[in-house]
Amino acid sequence: MSRPTIAGVARAAGVSVASVSRVLNGLPATEEMVERVRRAVEELGYVPDSRARSLKVGRTFQLTLAVADVGNPVYVTMMRAVEEVVSAAGYRLVVTTTGPDVVDEVALVRGMARGYADGLVISPLRVDDDLIKSIRECEVPVVVAGNVPSSAGVDTVRANSPKGMLLAVDHLLATGRKRIAFVNGPVDTVPGTARAKGFADAMKANGLRAVAEVEAGDFTFAAGREAGVELLSGLDTGVRSSGAEARGGRLDAVIAANDLLAVGIMHELATRRLVVPDDVAVIGMDDSELAEQCFPPLTSVNLGSAERGRRAAELLLARIDDDTRTPRRIVVQPTLSVRRSTP
Repeated sequence: MSRPTIAGVARAAGVSVASVSRVLNGLPATEEMVERVRRAVEELGYVPDSRARSLKVGRTFQLTLAVADVGNPVYVTMMRAVEEVVSAAGYRLVVTTTGPDVVDEVALVRGMARGYADGLVISPLRVDDDLIKSIRECEVPVVVAGNVPSSAGVDTVRANSPKGMLLAVDHLLATGRKRIAFVNGPVDTVPGTARAKGFADAMKANGLRAVAEVEAGDFTFAAGREAGVELLSGLDTGVRSSGAEARGGRLDAVIAANDLLAVGIMHELATRRLVVPDDVAVIGMDDSELAEQCFPPLTSVNLGSAERGRRAAELLLARIDDDTRTPRRIVVQPTLSVRRSTP
């Protein structure tokens, strides 16, 4: 049986091929015409030839989302939000991993010139002048889900990590915890830089100094375990039993730069028979699905990963429609999700 064609749809609907094309491409048409074409498409089982459509209009109807690690739950949440927006606009989403090196991020942006996608949302882990230059010169629209200088002249959507850190510190102080340690990821990364500054500012605003600060080698669970070893080996927790007596020691709370690090730290605390939160309270950042799935459930700063993904996708679609628009810089505000890892 031959494959249904656009001409066959036109005959079945009693309209011209041009009219069918207008409806299928989402161009203005009367309600009657849209309904007739829709019925004909369903009756014949017509599937548009995306390759021919791409050649005709000069688009692939495909968009790319590039993140550092597709295994990180926060990026999964962002991906779902981006996909929901772009699929509703008739685009497919391709997700790719850049890894931690800025040179690979630059290579990906420059590779967009091959024409396999109509636009790119990139969440860079590291940013340098080469990356900014490649984004400026990219042959397709680019939106950055992250923080780049305003001089870059590109659409951006970023989290407010400093405010998120203040929420975390204020919460711990409200529960009577003042001996706070901070476990960050690599400080030469975009999130590492923002969260280090946010933590320092939040502690200073409350007249406190950190018990300890540890820089993990990555933003992963394994790196969190290793950072937990370093942190706890260098501190006297003063824990002889759980509860109030335990709080007499030097460490009573840890803030981690993301949920994966926080869960890694919680595992290391458990190996030393320290109870969360009775002995040590723990707060993560990102408020990913992992925060609810671990035990005890993790208090975490919600940095709006879904909202950031949604807004980035909307900016990209708007940029594709009008490349002369003034670049927008959107900041998504954080909230705190309190769970059982803090009292």
